[in-house]
Amino acid sequence: MNDDGYLASVPGLQDAFAEGDSIEEAVFNCVDVVKMIAAYRAERGESLGFEIVDFKQNTRMTVALPVGIID
Repeated sequence: MNDDGYLASVPGLQDAFAEGDSIEEAVFNCVDVVKMIAAYRAERGESLGFEIVDFKQNTRMTVALPVGIID
């Protein structure tokens, strides 16, 4: 931790980073940033750069994004 708190980032996803006063807050804020990036790129018809999954009715999946903490 530095004087400004913690920084969480998602490697491989440009501009996906956020700060927080605790590790949990930094990760939570980073998840919000990823959601905003995903929504923005979806509106523009752009992908996130990860593998594309073809969803069918009743498709279920769990998504895990690697998040790095820099202190």
